[in-house]
Amino acid sequence: MDVSTLTQQLPHCITETHLSGWGTRYKGKVRDTYRDGDTLVLVTTDRISSFDHVLPQAIPFKGQVLNQLAAFFFEETAQVFPNHVQAVPDPNITIGTACTPIPIEFVVRGYLAGHAARMYQDGARTLCGQVLPDGLREGEQLPQPIVTPATKAETGHDEDITPEEAVSRGLVDAETYATLKQAALNLFARGTEIAASRDLILVDTKYEFGRDAEGQLRLIDEVHTPDSSRYYEANGYETRLAQGEPQEQLSKEFVREWLMDQGFRGREGDTMPNLPDGFRIEIAQRYIDLYERLTGQPFETQVTPHPEKRMQSNLQAARAQ
Repeated sequence: MDVSTLTQQLPHCITETHLSGWGTRYKGKVRDTYRDGDTLVLVTTDRISSFDHVLPQAIPFKGQVLNQLAAFFFEETAQVFPNHVQAVPDPNITIGTACTPIPIEFVVRGYLAGHAARMYQDGARTLCGQVLPDGLREGEQLPQPIVTPATKAETGHDEDITPEEAVSRGLVDAETYATLKQAALNLFARGTEIAASRDLILVDTKYEFGRDAEGQLRLIDEVHTPDSSRYYEANGYETRLAQGEPQEQLSKEFVREWLMDQGFRGREGDTMPNLPDGFRIEIAQRYIDLYERLTGQPFETQVTPHPEKRMQSNLQAARAQ
C-alpha cells in the first residue's frame, strides 16, 4: 500500500467508539463490544496490544484488517466448527451471536516459537502438561501440534494451565474440554492447509469458544489473524532453520521483539515506549500484506473523516434488513 495513504491515516486511527442504540459497551484491548440481548456488535478498533497491555499509539487500518481477515477465516472454517458470526455490515464490525465464553484460550502450537521458545530456552521441557523433547531449535516443527491452554484474564497476564487444572478449577468440564481440544486441533489443521496454499506456515494460534443461549458451543472472538496467530514464510524455512537464522514472520511477533529491544515485556516497573510513526506504518504494511497473502484479495481501504457515522449507518442498514 502507498505509504502516503498510511501516513495520512495516522491521525485518524479508530481508537474509541461510542455507538448509540446497540446496548451496553464493553471495552477490550482491541475491540469495543456492544450487547443487545442475544446479539453482539463487535467493533475492531485500530488499537494494538502486546504483553497484555494496550500500546500508546494505534495502527492505521489495523481494525479493518483484523475484522475482514477474521470474517474470511470464520467462513473458511464454518464447516469445521460452528461460529458466532451473523453478518459483517462494516469493514470494522462483525455482528455475532452472544455467547457465554469458556474462560480458557485454547492455544495450538505446531512449532517452537514465541512464549514457548522463550520458556524452552530457559530450560522448561513441560508446557501446560505437554512434554517437549530435548534438542529443539527455535522455529522447529514439533513432533505434532499440541494444545497449551491458558486462562483468559480480565486484566493483566493470561496464565498457562494444564487440562487437569482447568477441570479441577471448574473452568470447564472434562467432556467439554476434550471436545474443544479436538475442535482446536481441527481448526488448526484447516488453517495450516490454507496457509500452505499461500506459501505460509501457520506456526501457532489461539482459539476462544463460548456457548450460545441454546447451549451450542461456538468459535468466538477472532480466528487466524495476525493478532491471534503467528505465520512464517514457507519459502526458505528449512534453510533458515538449518543455518540458525531467524524465520521471516508475518505476525505480531516482530512488535513484541521491538518492545523487548526497548526493555518492555509488560512487567511491573517496565516503561511502555511510544511507537514512532515510521514503525506504526511498518506495522500497518505488514498487517495489510498478510491480509492480501492469506485471502488472495487486494486490501481496499475505507478512508472516512467520520468512521463512527459510517459504522452507525451500516449497522442501521443491517438492522433494517
